[in-house]
Amino acid sequence: MGSLRFKQVDVFTSRPFFGNPVAVVIGAEGLDTEAMQRIACWTNLSETTFLLPSTVADYRLRIFTPRQELPFAGHPTIGSAHAALESGFVSRKPLFHQECGAGILDLALEGDGRIYVKGPPATVSTAPAIPGIPSVGERLRIDVGPIWVVGEVADARALAQLAPDMASLADYSNAQKASGVTLFAKSDDCVSAIHVRSFAPAHGIPEDPVCGSGNLSVGVYLKGSGQAERFGKAYVARQGAALGRDGRVHVRLDEDGIRIGGHAVTCVDGQLTV
Repeated sequence: MGSLRFKQVDVFTSRPFFGNPVAVVIGAEGLDTEAMQRIACWTNLSETTFLLPSTVADYRLRIFTPRQELPFAGHPTIGSAHAALESGFVSRKPLFHQECGAGILDLALEGDGRIYVKGPPATVSTAPAIPGIPSVGERLRIDVGPIWVVGEVADARALAQLAPDMASLADYSNAQKASGVTLFAKSDDCVSAIHVRSFAPAHGIPEDPVCGSGNLSVGVYLKGSGQAERFGKAYVARQGAALGRDGRVHVRLDEDGIRIGGHAVTCVDGQLTV
């Protein structure tokens, strides 16, 4: 029996318990893949991450859902970067790099405390109709590590009222070999440009409270379909209201790629017995 440093970080919020939590195990080089997957299943969060030394970046990150390892995910990347900086695993500096299954990613710490990550290159194709979801415009299957089928719905009220059949959505996601479905609509409030909801029942996550890779995929959708000016090249997305959360994801549609960012706050800080 031994112990490792452990944090549970709430991501895309500066207020505890309003964002999306990720469990972060710090200095996990003594754990093998089987142990990591078992811990991720035990925490029962959408993702659990493991911070490791790297020879090619500031640190290496492995990301697990309760069921499988992911090459990249948005809120675990932001939350783990917060944990790495806060714990001293990485020295505090404005620019740093993360090694993960998707490659070496650029991260930035801004003066107001927001952390941004430049998403990996995306692969885009069209997708068929989503069962029970009346969409506006085409649906795109977007691969940024996790794969999301992205579509727009009529307005924020219609998005809020959606109650998808999770079994049908799981079957659809599996047929598309996708993590799930991310839907967006033009905002009806004064604090965000769009509202977003992400569903991944095929991976045991009926609805993700605040999804980084889902929002990254929406950015890819907007930029790739020539709608980059519609909400501005830098906008705020709001997500989580249906689950009692209030996450804010900052999205930048830059010339050299798409960046997502936000605040993070530690809610649990201690030791994990392994």
